[in-house]
Amino acid sequence: MTASPEALWEERVQRAAHPLAYPALRSARHRPVVRVPRVGVVVSDAAVAREVLLDLDHFSKVGPGAPSDLWTPVLGPSVLLNMEGAEHAALRRALGPLFAPRAVRELVSGGGFPGGEGVGGDGAVGFGATDAGAPDDDGVLPDLTRRLAAGETVDLAAAVTAQAGAVICGMVGLPPTDHAVRSAMSAARTITGMVRLHRHGLTRSQVTRARAVLDRLTAPARAAYRAGNPATVPGRMRDLGLSEREAMGAVGAFVLTGTETVQSFVPRLLAIAHDAGWTGRLLAGDAQVRRRAVEEGLRVTVPTPAMLRAVRADASVGGLRVAAGERVVIATVNCCRAAGGFDPGRPVDPAVRHLWFGAGPHFCLGMPLAIAQVDAVLDALTAASADRRVPVVGRRRAARGVLVPAYRSLELRLGPAAKETR
Repeated sequence: MTASPEALWEERVQRAAHPLAYPALRSARHRPVVRVPRVGVVVSDAAVAREVLLDLDHFSKVGPGAPSDLWTPVLGPSVLLNMEGAEHAALRRALGPLFAPRAVRELVSGGGFPGGEGVGGDGAVGFGATDAGAPDDDGVLPDLTRRLAAGETVDLAAAVTAQAGAVICGMVGLPPTDHAVRSAMSAARTITGMVRLHRHGLTRSQVTRARAVLDRLTAPARAAYRAGNPATVPGRMRDLGLSEREAMGAVGAFVLTGTETVQSFVPRLLAIAHDAGWTGRLLAGDAQVRRRAVEEGLRVTVPTPAMLRAVRADASVGGLRVAAGERVVIATVNCCRAAGGFDPGRPVDPAVRHLWFGAGPHFCLGMPLAIAQVDAVLDALTAASADRRVPVVGRRRAARGVLVPAYRSLELRLGPAAKETR
């Protein structure tokens, strides 16, 4: 059976990012659980994966081969990525107000935090922010709308990268000037680009380099925290009761793991919608149809291709015995793709639903912010569409050496809506 165009392009994107690890994971997809040398116990069944994620007694994010091995040397011990138990729950509760619906809407629109004085200057966050930091009509997304509507060809990957960079600037307390945005994205990529699935952690020299880069990136966040302005993200963290160490760890974690998700997903979603003849429906203004298409796009692209857990105590994973100290690799890409290709009309398997964001106490805290950013871009593209014209994908190139598979460039221009093929 010939693969669909969107499936073929997704293969290119995945293999460009992880030419060794991705084929290794996919080779295990036909067995629910299998032990792979140098990698660990690989889980490719969604139901089994969910059981592992919910079993905190036997499987942990802290331990040999778990996320703690990777991130603790860089971010320190007090970040959600490498915590368990009561301390994890307490930090999650403290951070929760940052991701409440109203707070997320304000953060994405650039209006600051509820109860703050508005985010301006060093606290600018929104995607319509000028070099001075004040939201207006000269931001990344309004510019994207204008250029498309004027008949220009735009690079969506570059636009979304600028958007993600503006978020980083907001998180660390920098005004989102062009230079600051580029520097922030470059710094984040320097660190995340070091991660490889076949290695349990970073080398000593990589840790040294990553910490130096992160220290430079988060220096403004430390200053904003100490200033205590509740209209900045670090200042708001202080206002919520986080210690400076907790706040800096949280900022670092969100910068490194959150921005790449949006930067990767939006261009891939538009590419899939184009290849599948779905762009017109995605941007038609029907909120329910959009939401279903976005969720199906997340399932197919799998923002987190793999999740890591350390075995805390001897247990069984899908009938395979595992011993304390072993590593479990949840091949989310296999679990989520088992349902088939992109089809927003297909009923959702409860075992797969939102699995790409985790499950249980470690379900992604930043999901509301990620979805809000996706909606912001889709709104901008919808505003550009008119007279039965929709964004049409032109040339595209897959990114290499990145943690989250992505397009390096994806050209869009307005053209007639593709015929709906399915």
